[in-house]
Amino acid sequence: MKRHVLFVCTANSARSLMAEALLRELAGDQFEVASAGTEPDKPHPMALQVLSESGFSVDGLQSKSLAGVESEHWDYVITLCEKAASECGNVCQPAQQIAWDFPDPVPSGRHATFALTLKEIRERIGLFTLVHRKETGMKPVSFNPVTVFKALGDELRLAALMLVRQETKLCVCELTAALDISQPKASRHLATLREAGLLDAERQGQWMYYSLNPRMPQWLSRVLNETADSNPALITSELERLSAMPDRPVVRCI
Repeated sequence: MKRHVLFVCTANSARSLMAEALLRELAGDQFEVASAGTEPDKPHPMALQVLSESGFSVDGLQSKSLAGVESEHWDYVITLCEKAASECGNVCQPAQQIAWDFPDPVPSGRHATFALTLKEIRERIGLFTLVHRKETGMKPVSFNPVTVFKALGDELRLAALMLVRQETKLCVCELTAALDISQPKASRHLATLREAGLLDAERQGQWMYYSLNPRMPQWLSRVLNETADSNPALITSELERLSAMPDRPVVRCI
């Protein structure tokens, strides 16, 4: 059964809309998601822009009043600013109240600030879904062959996976350079590979590093190994671009 999640901030114009779009797309199989504002305004164009640039659908996103949804059933009410948290303590009972506090990107009006907010909310949502999976005893990734081969059926995703296999561990900036694509595009493909159970990720300092999932079953490891061994030219140009990358980050062994 899907759990119902309501994201709330003051204007419902940026942070809570971002959270709604992210959770719906990243874990829509687990959650029914909505967002609302205590003083709703309208979706901020920059919030919609950074979502679209990162590959997330903005269809149907609109600012809504908390008063219009508080009578519905919610399992979680997650506030994204201190003001909303102070005003929402008694709404939507008996929902579990969770307070996240992200600085409002709207006053800056800067693309980089909105992009950073999106990144930070996405990381928090990743932790939220992980904890939810553990608490509910949901099964880990099943490595369904259909899901796996759909993920591998894209040229860029296959190249990214082969690069990670070859290099053991790569960060998104290295993959961006090797594949010669934008960072948002690389992140979208890496997210698909992670959701299929093919990649793991860990943060080291300012970088997020990707490696093959160590829990990968033997049949899938054999497929990847045979693919790489039988197609040595598959990532030749990508490896050349990676070798020529200036200021390449150094991975720390931990």
